[in-house]
Amino acid sequence: MDHHEKMRLRAAAFRVTRLYPGPVGEMLSRELLTWEEFGYRLGGGQLVMRLVDHVLKTPLAQSEAA
Repeated sequence: MDHHEKMRLRAAAFRVTRLYPGPVGEMLSRELLTWEEFGYRLGGGQLVMRLVDHVLKTPLAQSEAA
């Protein structure tokens, strides 16, 4: 995994808690940080990278963005 992919994973991990507040966002954040740390070595990261794309592209609610 190159540096750019790791930074995208980390950015998505921090953003997902604002996109999905509560336990769902916390769980997704932990999963993304764990994947960045060592999960990518297991292979099959297509779903995780689709999640990263979704998190980074989905706009936050207006009240959060302001």
